[in-house]
Amino acid sequence: MLTQPVIFVSDIHLHPSRPETARLFNAFLAGPARAATALYILGDLFDTWAGDDDIPTAFNAGICAALHELSRSGTQLFFVPGNRDFLAGPRFAAAAGLAILGDETVVSIAGTPTLILHGDTLCTDDHEYQDFRALVRSAQWQAEFLAQPLHERKTAIEVLRQRSIEETRKKSMAIVDVNADAVLAAFARHRVARMIHGHTHRPARHTHGAGATLERWVLPEWHNGGGYLACAAAGCHAMPFPAQ
Repeated sequence: MLTQPVIFVSDIHLHPSRPETARLFNAFLAGPARAATALYILGDLFDTWAGDDDIPTAFNAGICAALHELSRSGTQLFFVPGNRDFLAGPRFAAAAGLAILGDETVVSIAGTPTLILHGDTLCTDDHEYQDFRALVRSAQWQAEFLAQPLHERKTAIEVLRQRSIEETRKKSMAIVDVNADAVLAAFARHRVARMIHGHTHRPARHTHGAGATLERWVLPEWHNGGGYLACAAAGCHAMPFPAQ
């Protein structure tokens, strides 16, 4: 049993239409997360995020309050934006009691340098998505989008969300998964031997490189199960939730 581990989650996709996922997440915050020294949320905490001016919405305010309570209890909270909630900004960070990290961040877990990221940047075979990502992550696009009324932003995001679901269904699994060369390049670029990410919804432990010395953990999504990764000095352990 791990003692005060650092834990990682991603792809929770919280949304008012999925109350069971919200209940599971709140139970996680009140349970396993309380025993951790730090919780890293590696993107797609929310299924959609139209901007920090949507925090007062009852659902969003409740999630932020639960996170802030965990932070006050002593667990450090960190957030890497995903492809669904990349518009989360400083007001969200303050409301949730967490720190927002960059797209690719190296953290030390019990002395082991570990690269953490959402994972979408590794899916380089999906050229259409990467072009879209570059557009919506630009400062100009975000400034123009956030200048629109909140209700218009929500409508636009829902249209994009449905279109993304339909287009993803048409693509082969190989295209929407990580690219092997992109993975090795990330390992080399950051000079680490461990990587943790989400996004692909294919939880597993992979090894890479000569002698399989590079370790890559893929986190589970929460819509059909869920779980977390607990890491300590002895290594990392996948902690799936019991079948619901």
